[in-house]
Amino acid sequence: MTSGHGGANSPGSPGGSTAAGATPRGDVGPASPTGPVEPVPSSLHDLEEAVHQLEAEAEHRPPAAGRTTNLVVALVVVALGAAALVGAMSLGAGSASSPGSGTWPLLISVVLVLLGLGLVATVRGTVDAERFTRPSLMVLVGIATMIAFVALIGVIGFEIPAALLAFVWLRFLGQESWRSSIITSLAVVVAFYLVFVAALAVPIPHLF
Repeated sequence: MTSGHGGANSPGSPGGSTAAGATPRGDVGPASPTGPVEPVPSSLHDLEEAVHQLEAEAEHRPPAAGRTTNLVVALVVVALGAAALVGAMSLGAGSASSPGSGTWPLLISVVLVLLGLGLVATVRGTVDAERFTRPSLMVLVGIATMIAFVALIGVIGFEIPAALLAFVWLRFLGQESWRSSIITSLAVVVAFYLVFVAALAVPIPHLF
């Protein structure tokens, strides 16, 4: 007897043939366009966030300084180091076995001059320097206070100039509190006095 399907086996019957338009067993059809989308790897997401952050910082970054500005800054550093070197020599450089009042200022001045000359040599290759802005004036204030410190230390000793220098840097340049600035300034002067005057007997100009 033949089946009611005219001799054709049903698609699900064992050994039967596939009906027209039916998907063969074991085959996977095409993915649905509305199916789940794989998440973006976290590493790629972090990289995109880092790129966006760099772009935002670049928008608010001051314009780059030119070669002329870089050269002027380098020459100012050299001039400052040379002036400090002259002042240190006037205090007395001393020797390695018997350091004088200007020993440490002399060493710092030499390093400053060498750094300034290094800046002069790398003017053309400097590309990350920025133009002077309002916050840059704080650097000029710091330099001015250092010049005043060097000028006063040989006249009235180091105690008062050192305390004022530390106070100005902490309170007005570092935005520290009044109490912290006063206490730290006095502590710096006391520590400097105990180490260089009392312990090492370095002949630094002092009042006490």
